[in-house]
Amino acid sequence: MTDVAVTFTKERHIKYFLRCLKTFLPSLYTSNDSNRMLLAFFTVAGLDLLGVLQSKTTLEERQGYIEWIYHCQVPTGGFRAFTGTDFGAENRTPENEAWDPANVPSTFFALELLLILGDDLSRVKRIECLQWLPQMQRSNGSFGEVLGPGGKIEGGGDLRFCCFAAGTRYILRGNGGKDVDDIKDINVDKLAAFVQACQAYDGGMGEAPFCEAHSGHTYCAMGALSFLNRMAKNQQPPSVLSPGAREFESLVCWLVSRQTAELGETEEDSDDESSPEADEVQRLPKAAEELGSNEDPDNLPVIRPPTGASLRYAGFNGRCNKYADTCYSFWNLATLDMMDRLDLVDATRNRQYLLGKTQHIIGGFGKGAGEPPDLLHSYFGMVALAFQGEEGLSSVDPALCISHRAVQHLQSLPWWTEGA
Repeated sequence: MTDVAVTFTKERHIKYFLRCLKTFLPSLYTSNDSNRMLLAFFTVAGLDLLGVLQSKTTLEERQGYIEWIYHCQVPTGGFRAFTGTDFGAENRTPENEAWDPANVPSTFFALELLLILGDDLSRVKRIECLQWLPQMQRSNGSFGEVLGPGGKIEGGGDLRFCCFAAGTRYILRGNGGKDVDDIKDINVDKLAAFVQACQAYDGGMGEAPFCEAHSGHTYCAMGALSFLNRMAKNQQPPSVLSPGAREFESLVCWLVSRQTAELGETEEDSDDESSPEADEVQRLPKAAEELGSNEDPDNLPVIRPPTGASLRYAGFNGRCNKYADTCYSFWNLATLDMMDRLDLVDATRNRQYLLGKTQHIIGGFGKGAGEPPDLLHSYFGMVALAFQGEEGLSSVDPALCISHRAVQHLQSLPWWTEGA
């Protein structure tokens, strides 16, 4: 089997992200207006990953982006997802601040955006944010999304919020400092226990205890534990981060098993429909649900073995028996990278999948084969390739999901260097 030559079309990706940054997004994004901080992250981080953020934007433009982010900061700590709920300082009161709240995921992405843009975080309400963060933690150790009326924790309680809360703490506490010594910290032990309780019977992590394993939540689980472990002083890492432990090895096995040649393509989508192997594929004579245990063997479906052409591409899925999806190349590879087991995947076939099936002709990546590009899949597709050393892309920290250049800037900040 000979690999089909594929190329990372860097210039087209640059144009794609610049269009997203400097022109109106397609109308389909309208429903995501309240997630604008996340869309901004994908766009700016994408250009940084491509190594052109400084050269393709002006200093004035980058400063404008920074000012917009700070405009989303809440006086009592944290950041909004967008400016649509901003009452303004003169109208915000203790009675109505629950309707003008900070948002845990948006706070994490706002901080990362500022780091990518080279801001020193000096205007971040660091103390207030670190005081706000423990208020978002539930009694079971998980985190919510916003504080509602009466200080009630509202929003989801799955592993996504655990990851973003742990990441925010990591960025703002750093190596400590006298200015945060007296600030109540989150309950690290409860958070770690909740995350580890989400590991399912098959090794992967579900959104909560006893839920089906899912690659996205698995990434968030390991990201949260990685943030906690990076800040732990002389403590044994949790078992799921300890090579040789049953929890660690079962998770590795589950992650590697997510690589699949099932791409969800129709015959019309296939590049190889004219090949001899494709001609041999037969339609199933009956739907599987119509077959009974006493069915005549002659009426059973004919399932052909995979062809050489079909085995050329192998992306990743997020759950058992699902098709490959661009973003799951990221979720699975990033988790394996955090576990130092990235070499266990078939990088060549994943590259063939991403560049040959979901990379779009106009730039960006689609969710699946033949689909139009969108910001989420475009950024995660590039990060997945960056983990595999694709030329033209910067290296990425798997937990923070930003370039190592931005991480170095983070670690140059006062609260990182003073306690080092």
